[in-house]
Amino acid sequence: MSRIGKQPIVIPKGVEIKLDKQHLVVKGPKGQLEQKVHDSMGLDIKPDVLTVVPKNDSKLNRKYYGLTRSLVSNMVEGVSTGFSKSLTLIGVGYRAQMKGKDLNLTLGYSHPILFTPPAGIDIKVDKTTTVIVSGASKQQVGQVAANIRAFRKPEPYHGKGVRYSDERISTKVGKAGGK
Repeated sequence: MSRIGKQPIVIPKGVEIKLDKQHLVVKGPKGQLEQKVHDSMGLDIKPDVLTVVPKNDSKLNRKYYGLTRSLVSNMVEGVSTGFSKSLTLIGVGYRAQMKGKDLNLTLGYSHPILFTPPAGIDIKVDKTTTVIVSGASKQQVGQVAANIRAFRKPEPYHGKGVRYSDERISTKVGKAGGK
């Protein structure tokens, strides 16, 4: 069986969990998340601990055991503390600023890029070269950060572009001079 799936999930104070058939709803201070739990998995909800229980020991259940536990754990963590990703803009003239709720990016193109975040995602600009994406859903935060990064991926020769703050770009050596 799964080592990850066996681990219990501690429910922090202020987080409310409801399970209606296979539809899981997690509410907390940062928002509300919903997820359909796979039919072969069950949840044992106690006041301060939640555990994932497979309905039987089949090959299919072993596939979904750890996955279900990770998804539920991320939901609980997201509504209690939230997730965030930080992006850094590197390049001459590359900058970001907020226009209302929209993110205005200047990335060396002939036009500025206006990005509207989806509901449940907050974007903050720290200085002019750091963008912080935060929200309750780990998947949605990662997807929005990847969408912003895709506007100008870091190029391999000078490293200019939008990168994650903890990302390391190995730069290539340019052309060797002639004889």
